Amino acid sequence: MQRIGFLISHPIQYYTPIFRELAARCDLTVFFAHRQTAEQQAQIGYGVAFDWDVDLLSGYESRFLTNVSRQPSTSRFGGCNTPEIADRIAEGRFDAFVVPGWSLRSYWQAVRACRRLGVPVLVRGDSQLGSPRRAALRLAKELAFSQVMKLFDGYLYVGQRNRAYLEHYGAPADRLFFSPHCVDNNAFRAASQGAGEVTGRRVLFVGRLVPYKRPFDVMAAAARLAADGRPIELTIAGAGELEGSLRAAAQAAGLGVNFLGFVNQSRLPEVYAAADVLVLPSGAEETWGLVVNEAMACGIPAVVSDAMGCGPDLVEPGVTGEVVPLDDVGALAAGISRVLAFDPALTRRHLAERMKVYSPERAAEGILQAGTALAGRTRLR
Repeated sequence: MQRIGFLISHPIQYYTPIFRELAARCDLTVFFAHRQTAEQQAQIGYGVAFDWDVDLLSGYESRFLTNVSRQPSTSRFGGCNTPEIADRIAEGRFDAFVVPGWSLRSYWQAVRACRRLGVPVLVRGDSQLGSPRRAALRLAKELAFSQVMKLFDGYLYVGQRNRAYLEHYGAPADRLFFSPHCVDNNAFRAASQGAGEVTGRRVLFVGRLVPYKRPFDVMAAAARLAADGRPIELTIAGAGELEGSLRAAAQAAGLGVNFLGFVNQSRLPEVYAAADVLVLPSGAEETWGLVVNEAMACGIPAVVSDAMGCGPDLVEPGVTGEVVPLDDVGALAAGISRVLAFDPALTRRHLAERMKVYSPERAAEGILQAGTALAGRTRLR
């Protein structure tokens, strides 16, 4: 049985189902670099202080590292500083160790320890080439990343655009392993059963109310459809810096938008189940868009922008949703209208098939395949 170590910044609801699946198949230890507070959740864009209301820690072995940063945080490179990880890796005698990227000092500490101890180290992130960067930063990245990539022995890609990103910066094809982005499909599907009848009018936005997620585009599309004689019922689930402006804009436009505010994890399935389509028109800063997975696990199709990471993997036009050009309200309104006309039963079958691939089982399988394939192989130079 493989011994796998995994370091992430803090308990994250999207990783928990993967950890539980891995724990059933290998000897897994998860390390957390930081204990996130309710107030810190608000500071990263949620708009309200909260703790997740679902169990994130049972079903696998984990431990919190001592974070010696003077300003503990998950949003700053130096906010997670855990030199202790080197000792934990030495003690663990791991066959492979996984980090989710390179944005925190703790991750680099783990990578250096793995290199020194001869432990194969894997990276699993979701960056894509479309992410906006300043010209100087793009140049610096091109120059540096071919060397950065050589620090890793294997690369776990979550989707097509993430794979293209890794290949662009030099990841060899024989060290790329598919470990898809996913949510707890079974839990979302079970909790959303018994939904009301499809109306062909109910449109849902879920997410932090921040500029790059473009919630104003959803409202503008709703107004366009109403003006064309095709009114919809729009619900916005989320909180953030734009909430006040969105409420004022809805009132000024005469739109009857249902603002739910922040919705915690346990209530999300019922929110999805009450919708006919999820709309997320984010910019490229949305490197994936896991709320699309959540909606699809509940049998709800999606309309997304062509800048988002998940589009090529999850959204098959005319089948599981629609992909529309970024910053094109007319196209967004037309995409919403097309999806609202989908056959619900057929769409649910298509979505169920897609979610079999984008599942915790497949994510865990990819990690274990990487560990097996890299055992005993020489490091990249």
